[in-house]
Amino acid sequence: MTRFIKKNKQHIGLPPDELIFRGQKKIDQVLLRIIDFDSTNLTEDYVKTVKEISEFQHKNTVTWINVDGLHNTSIMEEITSAFNLDTLVMAEVLNTEARPRVIEYDNCTLITIKMLQNDDNSNKTIVENLSLILTKSVLISFQERKGDVFEPVRERIRKQKKRIRNGGTDYLTFALLDIVVDNYLYVISLLGEKIETLEETLLLNPNQKIINEINNYKRELNFLRKSIKPAKEMIFSLAKLDSDYIGESTYVHYKELEDNISQANDSSDDYREILSDQLNIYHTTISSKLNDIMKFLTVFSVIFIPLTFIAGIYGTNFEYVPELSYKYSYFIMWGLMIVIAVIMLLFFKNKKWF
Repeated sequence: MTRFIKKNKQHIGLPPDELIFRGQKKIDQVLLRIIDFDSTNLTEDYVKTVKEISEFQHKNTVTWINVDGLHNTSIMEEITSAFNLDTLVMAEVLNTEARPRVIEYDNCTLITIKMLQNDDNSNKTIVENLSLILTKSVLISFQERKGDVFEPVRERIRKQKKRIRNGGTDYLTFALLDIVVDNYLYVISLLGEKIETLEETLLLNPNQKIINEINNYKRELNFLRKSIKPAKEMIFSLAKLDSDYIGESTYVHYKELEDNISQANDSSDDYREILSDQLNIYHTTISSKLNDIMKFLTVFSVIFIPLTFIAGIYGTNFEYVPELSYKYSYFIMWGLMIVIAVIMLLFFKNKKWF
């Protein structure tokens, strides 16, 4: 399936509030995890039912509910009912191929964004849809698979860092989005290191392997930009949003996100230009080498043109030709022709002309 546009024919024509999972199943079982805290107390645990987490919405604390896996629509319906959410909200959560956006509803704000992570085993970029439902006292995050990308935020909560423990769900939302944007920068930096190392190789030994790598990096970079550019639009909209669920003091932090996502976006643009420049360098270098080859062949041809001209006029039609009476002259001629051809091929290969 294409990496840029993914649309299932079966989903065409469905109502927008239809609670159907639009994506790929990436985990066997849906996991529910809760972290409830204030400035002094902390509760953290995995739960088995939605009923266990619905009770926390009435407490005077900050509650972070993380849902790993979106394919179980029954659980999603229970969450919708337990937190009195509009079905349109959950329908957006279940649509993992949707463009990043921020939408305000009567009792919540929905934020969706793509998460980028580098898989150390395969050295490939993993893309995952993240949805955040923000209310006054509860933040619900939805991930497609179980992961530890938000573990630094959990550690800050466990270590009683004042800013996050005294902040509300709006600051917790910022902390999660900050992790996502930092991963953008990290993934781009890894790709950037590979792109920058190509330039030296490109100047010393331009070949078809280099051009294939450049094209692969361009394809990967375009794929990253597909997630980063809409995320930039979403974060800029979020920073300007006049929401009841985001305090005035927290908007300063959302402004920081604007700077970080702009840096990620600018870096992707810069590396795209570098790849274009490298393509130009490759073609220029190849053209220069071709000119050198043509120059040598021209000189080589010029030397032999008068010799060929003389041989064409006089041939070998002389009265005394020693080789005529020699028994092996024909075979020597063939051997000499083959040796000359081999020497020329080796010379051209040593010059890397083919």
